[in-house]
Amino acid sequence: MPADRLDLSALLAERGSERYELQAKYLNPQLARMLHTIGFDKFYERAEGAYFYDAEGNDYLDMLAGFGIFALGRHHPVVRAAVQDVMDLGLPDLVRFDCSPLQGLLAEQLLSFTPELDRVFFGNSGTEAVETALKFARYATGKRRVLYCDHAFHGLTTGSLSVNGENGFRKGFDPLLPDTAIPLGDLGALKKELRKGDVAALIVEPIQGKGVLAPPPGWLLAAQQLLHEHKALLICDEVQTGIGRTGTFFAYQAEPGVRPDLVCAAKALSGGYVPVGATLGKGWIFEKVYSSMDRVLVHSASFGSNAQAMAAGLATLHVMREEGVVANAAKVGELFRTRLSALVDKYELLAEVRGQGLMIGIEFGRPKSLKLRTGWTALQAARKGLFAQMVVVPLLQRHRILTQVSGDHLEVIKLIPPLIITEREVDRFVTAFEELMDDAHRGSGLMWDFGRTLVKQAVGSGGR
Repeated sequence: MPADRLDLSALLAERGSERYELQAKYLNPQLARMLHTIGFDKFYERAEGAYFYDAEGNDYLDMLAGFGIFALGRHHPVVRAAVQDVMDLGLPDLVRFDCSPLQGLLAEQLLSFTPELDRVFFGNSGTEAVETALKFARYATGKRRVLYCDHAFHGLTTGSLSVNGENGFRKGFDPLLPDTAIPLGDLGALKKELRKGDVAALIVEPIQGKGVLAPPPGWLLAAQQLLHEHKALLICDEVQTGIGRTGTFFAYQAEPGVRPDLVCAAKALSGGYVPVGATLGKGWIFEKVYSSMDRVLVHSASFGSNAQAMAAGLATLHVMREEGVVANAAKVGELFRTRLSALVDKYELLAEVRGQGLMIGIEFGRPKSLKLRTGWTALQAARKGLFAQMVVVPLLQRHRILTQVSGDHLEVIKLIPPLIITEREVDRFVTAFEELMDDAHRGSGLMWDFGRTLVKQAVGSGGR
């Protein structure tokens, strides 16, 4: 007897108000606690494009894009239709002993944006894409050690965690793989490690998500040349920077001559619907890994290349081309940075605005005036990063704009909005941001009241 249809609308109407209680009881209790503490415990009812909406119809501007997943905004009609169409087709998906045309078509389309690369492996996430690149680099070179940069992210599964430069993520999960950190942009440190002869690859984010930091111009090309001289590979982790985020399809393409051996992609390729990760690479690497029929399944993923994910990826790339999404990211990103950079001289608490395309970092710094310096020093003594949180919270609570602090103990806000935003969204953010900066520079008001609350919480929790 067939089961009755699951009525999701009725289920959400009945139980949706329990969302934070369910999280606390059955999932991650600290997530619910954190959201309650900073006042991010909103009840969003629906989303479209670059906006969320609550039950009263209030709109919230999304400057987070699900950590970069929603490059096309939420519920793009072309991607949504493609996913619905592929389900309606009733395809014989994941047969295992066949070759689905959808995965071949998506690989063909993806590689058309990167003519220097030849083949693709599809997994389910960014961390899987990184794991694939690490395995392929080790096997192809016959070496075992991979270099990474301080403050890098790369993922949280064991292999990707081994090249994660944030000790807070690594602590307690040792032993990890035998990998070595170098400072971002330090050619001398790279040369020193390469001379040891056991380096398979360097993995690097062309722009680090933590802090929105980029190496000096020319460093990536010079690093590539050094690596190849020592028969090691360059892996570019473009999980967040890729698929148009920085105003080129991949961020490394902004530097002429850079041709990585392996590239990791995910997030935006999904169109926000079905998880998908991709590892793109040079043909000889894939041919070495898959060197015989005995090795045909030496690396695979149970749900990799499923029809829904491939359809979402194809639709995403179709929209990217048809709607000029990458060019929009470059154009609006330049406008956004220009508008924000003009405020650096106006506000002494604002130290720098940096980034590329629609990946923007706003860094705060120690003010010169005594009145402001006193409040700043108190926040820093309690916990570095509290001032940035002082900005993020009222942006949401007072202006209905969702942003994020760009890493633990950093006074940096990261903006990674959907790539479809226009001057209208830039105006809304800059107007709200200026209002908050005016409030902060008066040395009083809601922001500093909230700051004092954060200090008490930080001290009460041992500064964490």
